[in-house]
Amino acid sequence: MDSQVQWTENGQIENRTFDEIQVGDSASLEKRLTLDDIKLFAIMSGDINPAHLDDDFARSTRFQEVVAHGMWGGALISTVLGTELPGPGTIYLGQTLRFRQPVRLGDVLRVSVRAQAKDARHKRVTFECLCTNQNGETVIEGEAEVQAPTEKVRRSRTALPRVRLAERARLHEMLSAAEHPAPVSMAVVHPVDEVSIRGAYESARQGLILPVLVGPKAKVHAAAESAGIEIGEFELVDVPHSHAAAAEAVAMTRAGRVQALMKGALHTEELLHEVVKRDTGLRTERCLSHVMAFDVPTYPRPLFITDAAINIYPTLADKQDIVQNAIDLAHAVGNELPKVAILSAVETVNPKIASTLEAAALCKMAERGQIRGGVLDGPLAFDNAVSEAAAAAKGIVSPVAGRADILVAPDLESANMLMKQLTYLADASGAGLVMGARVPIVLTSRADDAITRLASCALALLVTEQRKKAGP
Repeated sequence: MDSQVQWTENGQIENRTFDEIQVGDSASLEKRLTLDDIKLFAIMSGDINPAHLDDDFARSTRFQEVVAHGMWGGALISTVLGTELPGPGTIYLGQTLRFRQPVRLGDVLRVSVRAQAKDARHKRVTFECLCTNQNGETVIEGEAEVQAPTEKVRRSRTALPRVRLAERARLHEMLSAAEHPAPVSMAVVHPVDEVSIRGAYESARQGLILPVLVGPKAKVHAAAESAGIEIGEFELVDVPHSHAAAAEAVAMTRAGRVQALMKGALHTEELLHEVVKRDTGLRTERCLSHVMAFDVPTYPRPLFITDAAINIYPTLADKQDIVQNAIDLAHAVGNELPKVAILSAVETVNPKIASTLEAAALCKMAERGQIRGGVLDGPLAFDNAVSEAAAAAKGIVSPVAGRADILVAPDLESANMLMKQLTYLADASGAGLVMGARVPIVLTSRADDAITRLASCALALLVTEQRKKAGP
């Protein structure tokens, strides 16, 4: 039988004693590797190897091959044995593990143990241990021997350390969804620092993009050398400065040489200035908007938030495009009918609050076919948009309330604050694109981690594939 942590009705955790364990019993958990996991382990173990802790090093490709398999995978095996099977009271006696594959940032590991043999004299159990990654590849295999508890242990839930045993990995799902299409050709604009050149390199290594580096040749090579990576296989278009890089990348896109753009070490406004030029840019009939796809550990589905980067105080017409852009991105990642919550401070229409009037208008526009492909409701306050309990308490009956896939904020200020609150207070991770142009545009920042950069490129790939299927 497959076991999970046993909770009694009064909220206590319960172990499995030696006599209760049968050969063949098993337990498992899943966990994604993040930098925070590595740093937490370092604090507990005293391992202060800079290769394990330095963020810049950790984001490099070299780090992905250096991550210690036993450090983290072995700890997860201990977690299963100590919290699930046998559970509290277990004494770990030893283990023999073989490491078959490297563990990389963003990998989702499934760790399972199965009772293989019992020693009745010493009350010991030998467990077969197996750790596989999101591709089904064996990462770790081996055996562990424990002394199983002989007495029943029940402990209050609050007395145990808080451990998240199954962390959702929405950004990794985006990467997985983007594994099959051919990589998208992408102009990387002015990649003259370590962060931007490494982001392009890692995304290419994962098969997400075919990068065309556009920038001053000497500076691009200096950045690559500083990052410790080899870029000889990539096309490099030599231009004198960042202004020229933006103009050349946009021109290449118009000519069909590349299918997407990525911002490097230049200001967003500098790149978008070229993108929005009427005669030589990449404009469409829609306004540009930025959409963030968030993995929020406390929310059961991917959460898209818009627009936190481009439109400061959008008009109703702007919001029509903003909503449609977000719906299109949701379609690209597989959500065929996303639920769209138009946010305001309250959930009722109030003539004194302009955002409530615009929310109501957007919903009517969706009813009349002016916005397609999603289910809209609004105005909705944030709690009513993401919490079914909050919506029920207010008496809101809606297919969107409490189950929103997309949150449309009233303006850039509120969207930006919401996005950063989720990031810093709710442990959320996000990846985003600029939508509404002829091609998807990846906007990166120095604060973005490796999985965010990869997931942003995966989004660009998925959007490109979606547009190919849709046709002209």
